[in-house]
Amino acid sequence: MPLQRLHSLCEIAPADWDALVPTGQPFLRHAFLSALEDSASLGEHCGWQPEHLLHIEQGRLIAALPSYRKWHSYGEYVFDHGWAEACERAGIAYYPKLLTAVPFSPVSGARLLAARAEDGFELLAALPGYLQIEELSSAHINFTDTLADTALAEQPGWLQRFGCQYHWPNREYRDFQDFLDALSSRKRKQMRKEREQVAAQGFEFEWLEGRELSEAQWDFVYACYANTYAVRRQTPYLTRAFFSLLAERMPEAIRVVLARQGTRPVAMAFSLIGGDSFYGRYWGCLAEFDRLHFETCFYQGMDYAIAHGLQRFDAGAQGEHKLIRGFEPVITHSWHYLRHLGLKAAVSDFLVRERVGILAYAEEARAALPYRQA
Repeated sequence: MPLQRLHSLCEIAPADWDALVPTGQPFLRHAFLSALEDSASLGEHCGWQPEHLLHIEQGRLIAALPSYRKWHSYGEYVFDHGWAEACERAGIAYYPKLLTAVPFSPVSGARLLAARAEDGFELLAALPGYLQIEELSSAHINFTDTLADTALAEQPGWLQRFGCQYHWPNREYRDFQDFLDALSSRKRKQMRKEREQVAAQGFEFEWLEGRELSEAQWDFVYACYANTYAVRRQTPYLTRAFFSLLAERMPEAIRVVLARQGTRPVAMAFSLIGGDSFYGRYWGCLAEFDRLHFETCFYQGMDYAIAHGLQRFDAGAQGEHKLIRGFEPVITHSWHYLRHLGLKAAVSDFLVRERVGILAYAEEARAALPYRQA
């Protein structure tokens, strides 16, 4: 089956693309992905060339892989820098490669978008041939859902990789105190003290939906976001224009909490809502305050999820500090197709050993959760 490709989502109608996107997955919507493209947050100029692969039948889009041709491995959150370095030492070209993922967002979800499962399987089966024709070293499909895992497990040549994140489950808590009551006494006191420390500094918090923010407030949101990179002497992945475009195209999914000290805003957290899930994405502050990060990014999000009946809070990648605050370890999956047989053999061996370590770590992490033992 010949694959068709798009270098920009503006070439396809939003309704046609979104018809393939499962309910409750805001990061895959045409509005989100096109905002990244149209704001110049990604593109060939920064090593993220859109290369969406399509299966079109009788003029109708029936399957798609939201994909990018990459010349580096930044912004992916599945770390293959070591593989690239090994290739460089061996004289093997690792870049460009093909990545199917949500740029800059380590969030699991559908990757194989298809009206029928069999249509998606055909698209996957055609992918190795596409890599060869395009002289791409490899294909990587990150943070997959169960459907993609099942499909990829049946395709020859793909290697599965495990990862670990931390998600907070809302077990139908009536309020934050109800959540605290489920914790051990020591952890309950610790969290209560952290919230009291923030309140004692005079902070108040305001939640806003995407349509409620003014451009001046978006300027503040972006200043906070950019500052998290500036303090590490890094360049932000996202441009200022991205936030305005997203607010225009899918405002109903956006939630921003502003932290104010008096009348002065000093910090923010930006989140998206999809289905029964709450996704904390970006945070930033313009000055340092004790425990403000935990309150703005975690406790405020828990409060919001409880109040609005959201069942899962995904607060982003990494951070073992989430564990002691009730975020539970969750195994994530990615899949990798490597054309060079020697590289594939070495990576396969590495992934077997890595998987053992990750599964063992997840078990240890569960033992460290702050919940009272039944």
